Amino acid sequence: MSKIPAPEEAFEILKQYNKEPFHLKHGQVVSGILGYLAKEHDPERIDFWKTAGMLHDIDYELYPEEHCQKGVELMREQDLDESLIHAMQAHGYSLCSDVEPNCRMEKFLFAVDELSGLIGAAALMRPSKSIDDMDVKSLKKKFKDKRFAAGCNRDVILKGAEMLEMPIEELLEITLNAMKSLNPEMGL
Repeated sequence: MSKIPAPEEAFEILKQYNKEPFHLKHGQVVSGILGYLAKEHDPERIDFWKTAGMLHDIDYELYPEEHCQKGVELMREQDLDESLIHAMQAHGYSLCSDVEPNCRMEKFLFAVDELSGLIGAAALMRPSKSIDDMDVKSLKKKFKDKRFAAGCNRDVILKGAEMLEMPIEELLEITLNAMKSLNPEMGL
């Protein structure tokens, strides 16, 4: 029978395939964001949302060219539930996967994966090097500047907001608030 591990166990699974501190922290950050969002959108399944966030890039470090494809194999080797596998594939929709996000959690994962990177890059440019004193207005400015964090796919973030039927400003605000809630433990 397939399993849905607790977020802590999911982190141990992630560490089997990822060694780079950046990738491990990214899994923890996305997990934390989804946990924060689940409190409002699916309070009965907070751990599921966190586990999906933790494992979304399980294959990225070892198999970047097969991202969201090789993950299926790795997750099945771990006997993980198909709902987690679907979420992992759906977060790469239109980029490296044709699996569409179905549920609210998958749509948030699709959007906040890219957005968390933009917010992290914006924090590094601040004098404080932290998101704690960042506001939505300054984040929106960075979002609109295509030269800033050029590798961050803004179309994915916009498409995610559209899937969620939410204005981009609201998605920016709740994701920023979610990331702020992870401090000081995460050092964002």
